[in-house]
Amino acid sequence: MSVLLMRLAGPLQSWGSAGRFVRRTTENAPTKSGVLGLLAAAQGLRRDADLSDLAALEFGVRIDQPGTRLRDFQTAHHSDTLKAMPLSERFYLADAVFVAGVSGEAALAQRLYEALLEPVFLPYLGRRSCPPSEPITIGEPLDKDLEQALREAEWEASARVRRRRASGAVHLDLLLDSPPEVRPDLTLRDLPMSFDPRHRRYGLRGIRTLRIPVPGATGAPQPSSPPPPHEPTALLTPVTPVTPRTA
Repeated sequence: MSVLLMRLAGPLQSWGSAGRFVRRTTENAPTKSGVLGLLAAAQGLRRDADLSDLAALEFGVRIDQPGTRLRDFQTAHHSDTLKAMPLSERFYLADAVFVAGVSGEAALAQRLYEALLEPVFLPYLGRRSCPPSEPITIGEPLDKDLEQALREAEWEASARVRRRRASGAVHLDLLLDSPPEVRPDLTLRDLPMSFDPRHRRYGLRGIRTLRIPVPGATGAPQPSSPPPPHEPTALLTPVTPVTPRTA
């Protein structure tokens, strides 16, 4: 089996799994349906295409930089009647960075990697209004286990976040597909069966959660040696003691 790792970074991301009508929420991490939709678009698949090969991929994501949740209100008008549509409430993740991975047959992983290098349809991070700010590909597919690959992948957080979190041990959240025989920690209706807009269908997906240390480091690079102790009175001239007069 081969693992394809992807860097998901951008000013805004939105990975909904249960959005309905005028309220569109986002999960705290990329969803399997969202990432597989990104891969399907890169290959040029239409929305009514067969997704069985993509849905069979094992999926996992590591939260390298959680970002902050942002709420936006949007209005729209009907293109023909100009009638105002209902006000919608939409949620995003701002300034977040993730490392996502899929694991499957080597030939499929290679095709997906090549598709990301020259995508047919431009990729976006959950919604079309959320373009990536960095290349999605991290490297060619790896011949290793998905969990191992995500544990060992370089920390993709920004330099600012690295500096801010350098004072203590840093741990990252890891979300992986749960095997059928293992009781999941979370369950989402997030397994894509059809992206056809006439009848979208999603199955339930079990997720197991892990907390892992940052690979190879606990934060930003530390100084090679501690700074010398600061003694502000070291350069002062000592006062000459005065000998008391005798009567």
